[in-house]
Formats: sequence, C-alpha cells, structure tokens
Amino acid sequence: MSSTVDPVKPENCKSMVEVRAGVDAVDAQLVDLLAVRFAYMDAAARIKTERSAVRDEARKQQVLNNVQRAAGAVGISDVVIADIWECLVEASIAYELEKWDANSA
Repeated sequence: MSSTVDPVKPENCKSMVEVRAGVDAVDAQLVDLLAVRFAYMDAAARIKTERSAVRDEARKQQVLNNVQRAAGAVGISDVVIADIWECLVEASIAYELEKWDANSA
C-alpha cells in the first residue's frame, strides 16, 4: 500500500495533520516490507526439514545484534529497536511454526 502524495518531511512538518500523514505513509511502507520478510519465513518453513530448527536462538541473537548496530548507526535508540525486533522475531517464529506444521500435514 503506497501513498500517491509524498508526505512532508519530518523537519518541515508544521501541523499534527502533516505528522500523522507522514507516520501513516511510513506505516504503509513497513507493512509492505513486513510482507516480504514473512515471505522469507514461508521459504524457511518450506526449506527446514525439522520443526525444532524453526527456533534458532543463535540466529535470533544475531538478528537483534544486527538491528541494534544499524539503529546506532542512524542515531535511534538501540534499546527501542531491540524491543521492537524481539516482538517481530517472536511473531516470525510463531508464523513460521504454523507454516511448517501446515507444510508437514
């Protein structure tokens, strides 16, 4: 879902209407990106031969470390990003488990 009108840049916003329009546009982009991320979870569920391989704590930690480092590089809170990604990774694992079970049925 993409907006046809580019929102006002954050530093140029003069009203909450502009701020909210910008947030809504970013949210739409995030949903599009999450759809791609979850397509990779579909692929992982198809490729993994054992259900126990779905939860990989070492990989989870690697993902969290990667996003914390990326957050720091762009000047946003690595703690907040880690919290968000913790939820995202756990939701991704739950989704992948559902897909793995469906593929194995």
